[in-house]
Parts: sequence; C-alpha cells; structure tokens
Amino acid sequence: MNVGKLVDIIGADFFTGVPDSQLKALCNYLMNKYGIDPKHHIIAANEGNCTALAAGYHLATGKVPVVYMQNSGEGNIINPVASLLNDKVYAIPMIFIIGWRGEPGIHDEPQHIYQGEITLKLLKDMDIVSYVIGKETTYDDVTKAMEGFRKVLARGKDVAFVIRKGALSDAPKVEYKNNYKMMREEIIRHIAKVAGEDPIVSTTGKASRELFETRTSNGQSHKYDFLTVGSMGHTSSIALGIAINKSSQRIWCVDGDGSALMHMGAMAVIGANKPDNLIHVIINNGAHETVGGMPTVAGVVDFVQIAFACGYPKAVSVDTFEDLDKVLERAKDERELTFIEVKCSIGARDDLGRPTTTALENKINFMKYLKELDDVGKK
Repeated sequence: MNVGKLVDIIGADFFTGVPDSQLKALCNYLMNKYGIDPKHHIIAANEGNCTALAAGYHLATGKVPVVYMQNSGEGNIINPVASLLNDKVYAIPMIFIIGWRGEPGIHDEPQHIYQGEITLKLLKDMDIVSYVIGKETTYDDVTKAMEGFRKVLARGKDVAFVIRKGALSDAPKVEYKNNYKMMREEIIRHIAKVAGEDPIVSTTGKASRELFETRTSNGQSHKYDFLTVGSMGHTSSIALGIAINKSSQRIWCVDGDGSALMHMGAMAVIGANKPDNLIHVIINNGAHETVGGMPTVAGVVDFVQIAFACGYPKAVSVDTFEDLDKVLERAKDERELTFIEVKCSIGARDDLGRPTTTALENKINFMKYLKELDDVGKK
C-alpha cells in the first residue's frame, strides 16, 4: 500500500512516535513532509511518552492524533492507555499505527517472537480495536476500516492499524547523517580492547551485533558479553543490577542515545547508587539508526551535564579516537562510577551479521563467566 495514500485516508495532521523498521516507509514519509515540526510531527523518547504527548494534542485541539511504534512499544503504552485514554477515564481518542514484528509464521529475531504472538491480544485487552494491513490490502479495504474507526473514535475509544512486514511502500528516500567521523563498530572495538576480559552489557540493535562480530573477528569468546537484543532502554539498568551484585568486578555498559533517552530515569538511579565498578558508555549518533536512521533528540541533549546532575562523579564527552582511548584507559584504571559519551557518525556495514548464538545460550554463557570470575576472586 502506498504510504501517502494511507496517511490521506487516515486524515490526521499530527503524528508522534518511536521509529520502527517495519514502519520505515511511514517514518520517511513524515520526515520528508514535515521533518521534526512540533505542530505536525514529533519523535518522542518512548511510546508512553508519545501517547501522553498525543493526549495533550487532543486536549488542546479536539482533533484525533496518530501515534506510531513497533509492537514492542505496546508495553510502554499500557499505563497511559488504561489510566488516561480509556473511556472510563478521560475518553481520549487516538489512532495507533503499529509495526508487527514477530508475526506468527514470519521469520524474525528472538526478541520479537513472543511479542509478535501477543500483539493483537494486547490490543484487544487494552480495548483497542485493530485492523491488520498487509501487502494484499486495498485502498478500499483501508477506507472502509477507517470509516468504522471514526465511529469508534467518536465514542472516545482508541483504534490501531497493525502493519505487516512489507505492507507499506513508495516512501520518499531520506538521507540521515551527522558531522561526526567515528564509526560505531570501530568505537566498540576500542571499548572491547580496553575492557579486556571485563564483562560488557550492550544495548539492543546494531551495537550488540557489532560487539558480537568484534569478538568473532578477534577470535574471542562471546561469554564476556550480555547482548540486550530486546528491552530497549533498559541496558544500563541491567548493568547496574550486575554491578551491584558483582562489586569486585568492573562492569561496562555500552548504551545508545535512543536507548538512554527511552528510560532516562535509569541514569538517576545509577547516580544515586554510585556503583564504583560501573563504566557507562553512551554511543551517541543522534539517530534511531537500527530501525532506519530517523533522528533522536540527543543532538541537542547535554548527556554529560545530565550525568553530573544524576550523581555520576565523573562524566566526559569525546569525538576522536585519541580522546576515546585516553578516557577508556583512565576509567579502567580508576575505581569510580564513570560516564562516557562518544559522538558517533550514522552508518554501519551493509554486511553486518547477527549473533549466531541464541539469546538463551548468551545468557547461560554470560552467567557462567560471572561465576568463573567469582571463583577466581575467592582463590
């Protein structure tokens, strides 16, 4: 289905969301038409954030907004949908456009499988009427669905278009870039070299894929790393939980700007607990690159000042490999909670692979390695 035609049928003039590869055609269409325009299009930090923002739009204008997301974001919208939008509360109408990753019968990555199975059920449980759009769906089909949706929306209820893989087409090409030079994969190689045999917790998306391939190309074991292939925004909290309970072992967290923004409150919790064995690295390219390159707000965020304000005793930002190596070595030598922002270009190898071990194998091997470190420390 032509993405522009879908937008025309929906007839809304305000969109907010978190980008998704399944919805890349829609994201590119919106970026080409509006860019980032507070009156028409805002990329928010997380899906709950989008939902509340859209609710404010409705309160101010009386119009129906559109919120777009990957189906993994359904978890983030449950609270505002149930306690804010629902017709037993404020009856705020909203249209959700949801990319269906992990649809049953369609091959996908392990973090999407269960989410794919429960996508439609979660919508039903949230009292959100849904309509699935696939490659075979016609304009007439969507027009009729939208006519039915308008009756539902008029009652203060919410609706959702669920988008199957490859269903949207004909998006304009949009180039996403910044002015930084360092490639993320090379940054990760430098981190892995300095970290040595220290455990690393890496964020979802290409960062974990690149860390996996770095270990492979170095002939190293993958046991050193916990690859957070799903659960975007929670990498630093996982690292904190490990660091607190393995206090004699230095723990590295390789985070991304989109991930850090999604649940930024985690930094306040880290700063308040001050684990002196945790090094928190955010690789900041100002983009949701793994799902297409659409911008985050990280380009105008001062992560270093946020880290200091949250209680990190040390925080620094670098944009050259010379400075990166210096701060990595210093952080490894010192025993103090440290925050490092690394400014990064947008882009990755076209032939970047995916982990060849399962998520469960990764967990088991990582936990065994943490126990090995405990046993060595007791000798």
